[in-house]
Amino acid sequence: MSIEQFSQLGLSENILKSIRDANYQKPSPIQQRAIPAILQGRDIFGCAQTGTGKTAAFALPIMQKLETSGNFPRPLQFRALILTPTRELAEQIGANISMYGKHLNLSYCKAYGGVSLKPQIRALSIGVDILVATPGRLLDLFNQKKLSFDGVEYLVLDEADRMLDMGFLPDIRKICSQLPNKRQSLLFSATMSEEIEKLARSIVINPLKISIDPDKPTVEKIDQKVAMLESLDKYNFLTELLLPHADEKDFLALVFCRTKHGASKLAKRLSKSGISADAIHGDKSQSARQRALGKFKDHNIRVLVATDIAARGIDVKNMNMVVNYDLPDEVETYVHRIGRTARAEASGEAVSLCTRDNIQDFSAIEKFIKLDIPLYTNTQYHSENVFELIKKNRAFRAKMAKKNPQQQPRKIKDKEFSAEILYGERRPSVYMEKPKFNAGSPSKKGKKFDNKQRSKSPQKSFAKPQKQNSFGKQNKPAFQQKTKTQKPMRPQKQKRIRKNFVSN
Repeated sequence: MSIEQFSQLGLSENILKSIRDANYQKPSPIQQRAIPAILQGRDIFGCAQTGTGKTAAFALPIMQKLETSGNFPRPLQFRALILTPTRELAEQIGANISMYGKHLNLSYCKAYGGVSLKPQIRALSIGVDILVATPGRLLDLFNQKKLSFDGVEYLVLDEADRMLDMGFLPDIRKICSQLPNKRQSLLFSATMSEEIEKLARSIVINPLKISIDPDKPTVEKIDQKVAMLESLDKYNFLTELLLPHADEKDFLALVFCRTKHGASKLAKRLSKSGISADAIHGDKSQSARQRALGKFKDHNIRVLVATDIAARGIDVKNMNMVVNYDLPDEVETYVHRIGRTARAEASGEAVSLCTRDNIQDFSAIEKFIKLDIPLYTNTQYHSENVFELIKKNRAFRAKMAKKNPQQQPRKIKDKEFSAEILYGERRPSVYMEKPKFNAGSPSKKGKKFDNKQRSKSPQKSFAKPQKQNSFGKQNKPAFQQKTKTQKPMRPQKQKRIRKNFVSN
């Protein structure tokens, strides 16, 4: 059944007023499937492309349930916890919640690093309905005993794949171990991997799995192109690409660099070339980052140069172009970078710069998105030598795909997708301690060795009796001990290496 209006999703009139004020026309596929299920109390495991409206998919139904339940948060507590990987994404979600809750009597708070703790502590001291936080700052407040997890009714992990990439898995496990078991949990990600599924089993219970085009990580409306260049021509190509749009009031371009120093340097060079630009990266203060992003949204500058800190969390309407000045190290990051354009059913252009130094990175990106990115031909800096190397990689990849066709994974129905069926265990078992085995307990590989049974056997045994080692544990019998073949020692070479090492 196709849903054409938000009123068909079971949302309240106050929520629908906010949706009309935001000028939302038709719910996206992820919103059509997630909102009714969340209103029914189901846990959700959602996978959808960047820019498809995942924030509204979980925020709208949670806010409606918080409003209609009649409960109020206690001091130091919050009823809904939304975890995000970056400050920019926390700011974006907070802005959306403020917009959706215009006609609701709900309170919310944002907690992330880089800003003062006092306003966050002051808001949490009286309790809030919704807390949007990054894992690091949340644990910092918890260790200072400025908040309590006892009142959490809803948990949302947004951009879960990015959290894993940034190393937040231990923090997430610490947070989840403090949460009440009786809660509704939602996990959303832009990409699907084995690590995400492992994380899902520790958070969601018997979830509804929602996958929107899992085989197409990038939005089809993004016009992807690649320019084959020599390293010395990268900046000349970028100015050739951006200068024709420097005076256009509605033009916005987001340029990604790999390093913080490179982003600042590139923004200064563009400004000297007549293209208004500013930089945003981790070394800048939070106020400076918000100021640069504000100028970009208000069209006071045409180009925003950023590191991967802005690959998620920047939601600018009608962004025309995304430029990968430096290709990312991880293929998933490419998907999130270009997802900053063509958001909310709009169209956009993504141009990547490929030199002979990053041919392998570019080939990995094409393999991941299952697409040969078209060539950008309207430039005088095209390098045919780099293009020939790319064509060789594409031919080799096509040959290997025919030789070893990948088997299609079995499609799991929504009713079958549960933590017990997929993983054989439920959420609480993740935090249970591993069983401790005694020294004389049977091993996993075989039964316990018994001297009495061996003495009764007619075969002659050459195994020595078991002895106690220095730690009080029994040594394994001779026939169970694994012998490792060691290479002969070369003392002369080792002495020479050691002598050189010491002298250096």
